[in-house]
Amino acid sequence: MSLATLAPAPALAQGVTQGPTAAKSPATARFKAQAASPQKAGSKSAGAKTSARKKAVKATAATAAAATTTASAGTAYGRRDDVLRFAAEVAARHGLEPATLERQLGEARRLPSVQRLIMPPPAGTAKNWAAYRDRFVEPQRIQAGLAFWRAHERWLEAAEARWGVPASLIVGIIGVETFYGRHMGSFRALDALATLAFDFPPGRRDRSEFFRSELENLLLLAYREQVEPASYMGSFAGALGLPQFMPGSLNRWAVDFDEDGHIDLHRNPADAIGSVAHYLAAFGWVRDMPTHYAVAAPVDVSDRAVLLAPDILPSFTPAQFAQRGAELPEPARQHDGLLALVELQNGDAAPSYVAGTSNFYAVTRYNWSSYYAMAVIELGQAVRRVYRAAQ
Repeated sequence: MSLATLAPAPALAQGVTQGPTAAKSPATARFKAQAASPQKAGSKSAGAKTSARKKAVKATAATAAAATTTASAGTAYGRRDDVLRFAAEVAARHGLEPATLERQLGEARRLPSVQRLIMPPPAGTAKNWAAYRDRFVEPQRIQAGLAFWRAHERWLEAAEARWGVPASLIVGIIGVETFYGRHMGSFRALDALATLAFDFPPGRRDRSEFFRSELENLLLLAYREQVEPASYMGSFAGALGLPQFMPGSLNRWAVDFDEDGHIDLHRNPADAIGSVAHYLAAFGWVRDMPTHYAVAAPVDVSDRAVLLAPDILPSFTPAQFAQRGAELPEPARQHDGLLALVELQNGDAAPSYVAGTSNFYAVTRYNWSSYYAMAVIELGQAVRRVYRAAQ
């Protein structure tokens, strides 16, 4: 996905703009234990799982082959000294075969297009919530969301029952991230992550260490699933699948929701749905709490500045909002928790404001952007209205 010019891009979820750091403890033993664990009750037979797995691997290989032209445009890392050192470090940490990692990393290519895409928008680019919203809350995406909801209603209901995350929010996130699987990225994740790990471009804060961690997690993911790292396709930042999880987030938070023995966020909507819900729950989602309330921001500039100072972190009680001149509706005045005054700029027009709850903040743990959070919330709400109207 391309970088948004008005807010952090959806493809940067779980790490580029924010997100959980990669797990530091060795994961190899856990992966081996998972592979050797008994079949779960109610899961597919061993024969069916093997057959499905072979088909999935073939599909992944076919998708990766489609990226050959893009990859060939870059320069192979080969046996560059820093890449070899990285391979040795990863092998030592996780008990993997150094020669295998050297070969896999040596096949990665430096992509100048990735270096360009990771750069921030030009300074002075105005944010515009109305324009950003219109990119995502629009008829085609709403209809695609309705089709996704109908096709996967069982899993959406199961995820909401288990983790308390509304089906509408899960639908909104997957819709904004990848248009329900239409745009999951055309880069080999191995190339994208290697480029940003070993040749992060100058001109912005250096995130090479973060991307080295994500590259390591991609190698571990491939080891666990017994596929080549080059087979994973994703965004220019290395985000993967329907929900665009970074590899570290996938290894830590993704779930095998349909219990078929594998976590597949590219081709298995059940796993994607469960993983989104699990991720939000892990970052503080509270069942049955609204994400935000309407609010009339204080007229006084100094009072408004005080409420805006903590940004999207809920820091004030409803009473403190009132003391600063913010007007809240009755449900918000009864809210049992802290609120944040969230400002959404509208270019040259007046800003929009909402009072965000801790659940709004939880959504921003997926992507550190109030614009992103409002877009996924409002897309999900729009799809829910159409879904209910069709019942």
